[in-house]
Amino acid sequence: MKAVIRTVLILILVLAAAAGGGAWYIWNGMQPVEPAGPPVTVTIEKGMGSSQIADLLEQEGIIKNSLFFKGYLKWVQEGSSFKAGTYNVSPGDSYDTLISRMNAGDVVKEEMVTFTIPEGYTVTQVAEKLAAAWNQKPEVFLKLMDSGEGLEAVSLLEIPSNPQLRHRLEGYLFPETYELVKDSTPQEVIEAMLDQLVKKLDTIPEWKAKLANRGLTLHELLTVASLVEREVVVDKERPLVAGIIYNRLDKGQKLEIDATVQYLLDKQKERLYEKDLKVDSPYNTYKQAGLPPGPISSPGLASIEAAMTPEVSDYFFYVTKKDGSQGHLFARTYKEHLANIQKSKQNP
Repeated sequence: MKAVIRTVLILILVLAAAAGGGAWYIWNGMQPVEPAGPPVTVTIEKGMGSSQIADLLEQEGIIKNSLFFKGYLKWVQEGSSFKAGTYNVSPGDSYDTLISRMNAGDVVKEEMVTFTIPEGYTVTQVAEKLAAAWNQKPEVFLKLMDSGEGLEAVSLLEIPSNPQLRHRLEGYLFPETYELVKDSTPQEVIEAMLDQLVKKLDTIPEWKAKLANRGLTLHELLTVASLVEREVVVDKERPLVAGIIYNRLDKGQKLEIDATVQYLLDKQKERLYEKDLKVDSPYNTYKQAGLPPGPISSPGLASIEAAMTPEVSDYFFYVTKKDGSQGHLFARTYKEHLANIQKSKQNP
């Protein structure tokens, strides 16, 4: 009997020791790794499950045992809300710390580039702005702006490929303040600007129907809008000047808009001379009837809306006031226009 009791006691002690050893093994395996070295960058891809994430954390030396981490996740009912992204994690982080950060999406903030394209900028000016922001040569961006190659929005917007165009994407790069990832490629940067144009157009109720009612293509609309953008500073005058442009087009008159000639010059002039107005180009609206081949700048939303919904009037002429207001005097006839020119000169 004593021998039996001794055997039972030994078995109990062995089982207790085994259980204790197993418990210690599990407890130890769930403890944070000893802190050592700098944080480790770990990227959780979209679609990765908690099991794959656990294996990745073990592989990167963040946790001791992925099996224990998986078990812990099931016990605390976590792991279904982990967010994809790149994390800076450290050996020594506890299970709860790791879970909390991945639930919150506490990812590494990517270095961003912020740049602003003012309304009325030309493609050349935009390229220079982007080149400065990304420490590139303007030609890198100009090449894409001229060809439109590989840009999805080119098809969506039906941007024409016309040999008469100075720059294919002129007028389509929406003027806005942008914040993009520093690692963005030139193609991604330009695509973002084209996408912004689409978004802005979609803020105009029934813009496609309005365009169809006017019998215009988007390219023609943006061309008119770009003329308004370069000719007008006072917002309330934009629809009126757009209406004057349509009045001239409807009558078959030449537009004779200075901004189209300025567009052909390497450097803007404060005043155009007779020789400037004689330059041979499809963009010169003093020589060519109708609209130029395409936009001459990047119009803002106000100018686009003005071109889409112009103010109806019987005006055909306008001249800039010289009083510093940057407004215009409007006329129905050429005789009235000449009088307005003299009147504008009398402004202080």
